[in-house]
Amino acid sequence: MTPPLVIPYGNADWVAILPTITVGVTALVVLIADLGLPRKMRRLSGILIAIAGLALAGVYALAGWHHPFAAFGGAFVNGGFAIVFEEIVVVAAIFSLLMAARLGRDDQAGAGIALMLWSATGAMLMAGAANLLTIFLGLELLSLALYCLCALGSWPSSRESALKYFILSSTATAFMLYGMALLFGATGSVALAAFAGPHASTPLFDLGCGLFLIGLCFKLSLVPFHVWTPDVYQGAPLPVTAFMSVVTKAGVLAVLARFAYAALPAPQAHQILLPLWVVAALSMIVGNVAALAQTDIKRLLAYSGIAQLGYIVAALAGTTAQGLRYAIFYLGAYTFMNLGAFAVVALLSRDRDEGSHLSSFAGLGYRQPVLAGAMTFFLLSLAGLPPTAGFTGKVLILASAVNAGYAWLAGLLILGTAISAYAYFKIVRVMYARTTGTQIQRRFVPASALPWLGVALCAAATLVLGFYPIAPSDVLPLVR
Repeated sequence: MTPPLVIPYGNADWVAILPTITVGVTALVVLIADLGLPRKMRRLSGILIAIAGLALAGVYALAGWHHPFAAFGGAFVNGGFAIVFEEIVVVAAIFSLLMAARLGRDDQAGAGIALMLWSATGAMLMAGAANLLTIFLGLELLSLALYCLCALGSWPSSRESALKYFILSSTATAFMLYGMALLFGATGSVALAAFAGPHASTPLFDLGCGLFLIGLCFKLSLVPFHVWTPDVYQGAPLPVTAFMSVVTKAGVLAVLARFAYAALPAPQAHQILLPLWVVAALSMIVGNVAALAQTDIKRLLAYSGIAQLGYIVAALAGTTAQGLRYAIFYLGAYTFMNLGAFAVVALLSRDRDEGSHLSSFAGLGYRQPVLAGAMTFFLLSLAGLPPTAGFTGKVLILASAVNAGYAWLAGLLILGTAISAYAYFKIVRVMYARTTGTQIQRRFVPASALPWLGVALCAAATLVLGFYPIAPSDVLPLVR
């Protein structure tokens, strides 16, 4: 008699990944609605269904706070660390969807929204991933959807950006997979918990860590693995660019932090991670210097993102609990100020992302003073000036780096911030200068009013976080 099939996992395992499952299932609901609704209702209905599903996933994630659990044999570890990153992904996806009024053609809208949700699902899976297989599964789910999303623009450079992202990202994934294979060979396990054992201190393990970190640095757009970022950001549709700028970074940062804090053996951690801090330092300087010459806002924000990720990784130097809290806080603040700036661009754009050109901002302070004021506020926050969340976050990162014994990183952060002010104030000058040498665009009604909601909420969050920095204490990553 054949014994009955016993499923080795219980309800607690499925509850741990319920937020991730909710987002993935919502994508299927969007596709079904896209098939059954009239064409004129499909896009707005898809956006509203997606936002509702993401909000529900956020509620489910918060329900697991203070209830850490190692699901599926330790492959996915739920807890404060994973929940914070899941919430950042949810919020970023919602604000990106508010800009999705011109994402592809009308017959592509449902598929585009579903792909964004599946990409967010991959990032949420990476937030709790505690073994190499789960990391790779989340990374591929995140990336494969983005390759398609980048090609949804109606201009030739959109397909070019998708192809460039696909080829270079695949190369980086190959580095990461080779590193994973070496780590498995050195430890005999794919679980991150097995990496901290004494048997892990071998040249094979060190080489595996290096290749693994190269793959993560590419996904984070850290120098010198950043060259793809400006071209892909410029060619991709605006909602996709906004989505990539935060969601991809949140998922990969979660993996990086869990690897650095909970997986590496303490004696070797400093030597293994030192090149990462050097890469963060280069990113802070190169990203801000390159932003000075940009006249396309998407390219400028791409280089800005390279520098901002350098700040966040610098907060992790020394792998202190304080540094991790401040890195998470700055990532949350960056989510709002960066997506707020993209929302302003969305309000100035129609079919071909015209609002990303610097000339679209000429005289904006006189044509639409509220919008210009909001953009100025977001740029001030990106530059790290008070009274914004960007200023508070950079002060906290400075304190963390100095306390951890990395004063040189703190000094480079200050230098990078000073350089960035010139890049951001170039946009402010164009908005308020009476004579700019460029033709002033006429005021027109945006394709959708939804980005206004994003601008208002992001501005409010950027201001509130500047005065009340919220950095949860229960965020140390766990492996089991």
